[in-house]
Amino acid sequence: MPTNGLHQVLKIQFGLVNDTDRYLTAESFGFKVNASAPSLKRKQMWVLEPDPGEGTAVLFRSSHLGRYLSAEGDGRVACEAERPGRDCRFLVLPQPDGRWVLQSEPHGRFFGGTEDQLSCFATAITPAELWTVHLAIHPQAHLLSVSRRRYAHLCPREDEMAADSDTPWGVDALVTLIFQNRQYCLKSCDSRYLRSDGRLVWEPEARACYTLEFKAGKLAFKDCDGRYLAPVGPAGTLRAGRNTRPGKDELFDLEESHPQVVLVAANHRYVSVRQGVNVSANQDEELDHETFLMQIDQETKKCTFYSSTGGYWTLVTHGGIQATATQVSENTMFEMEWRGRRVALKASNGRYVCMKKNGQLAAISDFVAGEDEEFTLKLINRPILVLRGLDGFVCHRRGSNQLDTNRSVYDVFHLSFSDGAYQIRGRGGGFWHTGSHGSVCSDGERAEDFLFEFRERGRLAIRARSGKYLRGGASGLLRADADAPAGVALWEY
Repeated sequence: MPTNGLHQVLKIQFGLVNDTDRYLTAESFGFKVNASAPSLKRKQMWVLEPDPGEGTAVLFRSSHLGRYLSAEGDGRVACEAERPGRDCRFLVLPQPDGRWVLQSEPHGRFFGGTEDQLSCFATAITPAELWTVHLAIHPQAHLLSVSRRRYAHLCPREDEMAADSDTPWGVDALVTLIFQNRQYCLKSCDSRYLRSDGRLVWEPEARACYTLEFKAGKLAFKDCDGRYLAPVGPAGTLRAGRNTRPGKDELFDLEESHPQVVLVAANHRYVSVRQGVNVSANQDEELDHETFLMQIDQETKKCTFYSSTGGYWTLVTHGGIQATATQVSENTMFEMEWRGRRVALKASNGRYVCMKKNGQLAAISDFVAGEDEEFTLKLINRPILVLRGLDGFVCHRRGSNQLDTNRSVYDVFHLSFSDGAYQIRGRGGGFWHTGSHGSVCSDGERAEDFLFEFRERGRLAIRARSGKYLRGGASGLLRADADAPAGVALWEY
């Protein structure tokens, strides 16, 4: 399978939360550090790097400044070093409850404190020296076993998750990380949690919660008994093995989960590559051959469609569309025009893709004349949805039916689809709906239709029935009053 950006390991960024629920922050002024921020924003994001020398020490680099955390012999801490020196080396000591203790490797003292009174001078571990790891990446991804080079996915028949798939194809390969009581749970696409004995359960019980550990840029998941999640046996069933230290078998990569879609043409049939290289609307059911991985180019905003047979859609002679390209090029790029519940595709020859009488797709229309140039596009690999805007995640507001857009924690919403529109259901089964003056509430008894427009790589716009787009903003509340799908009206999903 050619890469072409299809398999991109996520850069693991995280925040560190102290015992008073404040985040470790790197300030630009004076390169000082404090623990005053109540939420996870740009200044609170850190990257863990291995020490270039030998040993178990690690480095903490501020994503915001690109500089390294350091601790001097007298306990003073800063984030000023452009290159890691001796004072930048720390040991990470995981605690039984999942939190971390950071110990200066050269000086042996522990790092902690509150507000702007941080130091690395403690000789004993108290609550002030305990830090919770909070991942800053979008929590929906693909999980790749480092040792087997296979992807984890839900196996409905066996009622388990297994790392035995060559490609992360279809909805079963989606994994959602749930932050729960300072630990993480692995949630399958059908909203069940992976327990350490390999069983899938409906509640995030103690044995379904894991402490995160980092090793050489990889992730390991430690259960409540100190054992690590790993693929076990020929089938690669995911469960805790015998090891109490993470080796290669216990390490995983998180990869970006690109949108996978199906398209339905005017003849009410699915676009498919089941019968050969020609892309045709001729199937009555949606399976792998009718599923396409969609990527949007960040510069041109044009998209590609990658098939399960290993080829990109490409423009060929006389305007035909075939799934034969192994590399991204101008002829594999399509411009999307959002037309309410439908989408039109314009190929590199400047013409629109239409369905011919035999069902084959071809870019031969000069304009959108009718239904033959329009398609229903359905996102299939987000049955559960996490949304993040410029200011934070979307989450239910406490004691209210409204939704916050600036939270460090997130809620998981359930998604359904009908005739080109999506219905969003939240906690307690209530549906999202728009109220007076553009407010968005989450307690509807009846489903309201929202239109999804995939505008940028990893980001979509959500259009309400009023024609306005959902946005975040200074109030921190989700509202449906944006005129254009840009900025605060775009959501990472």
